[in-house]
Amino acid sequence: MKIELQPATSEHETFLYQVYCTTREQEMAMVPWNDEQKESFLRMQFSAQQDDYGKRFPEARQSVIVVDDVNVGRLHTVELEEDIKILDITVLPQHRTKGIASSLLNELFDRARDSGKRLVVYVEFYNPSLSFFEKRGFQKVKDEGIYFTLEWRASP
Repeated sequence: MKIELQPATSEHETFLYQVYCTTREQEMAMVPWNDEQKESFLRMQFSAQQDDYGKRFPEARQSVIVVDDVNVGRLHTVELEEDIKILDITVLPQHRTKGIASSLLNELFDRARDSGKRLVVYVEFYNPSLSFFEKRGFQKVKDEGIYFTLEWRASP
């Protein structure tokens, strides 16, 4: 399995939107909206997220995760003075549990270790990825209501 990161461009917007929608499927299943309302909401939220990340983290890197020449997800990170923030790491459902995210996380661990920075991610308390990060050594450092701030530091 060959995992690559390609810089996301405007040509990837439709794919990135599809990836984003998979992160909201559970939530969308619970609302009494028709498909058009869901689509409108998801497009608005995706656009707001992209705009927010762009304004708060203009130096962030958004990449398309490519496995064996197939787009399978996105990785959005920003390296700051003291930390490397994972803004988003999402693998499409049909490609999960194959070690893709773990492999990318291992590369981020190496980067954090080499730079002496901590690795930080924000995860909703109900998100299944919470256990993914905790199993890999992330610790909860802050409870922000709907989100937990998780942090990983290299052992001294």
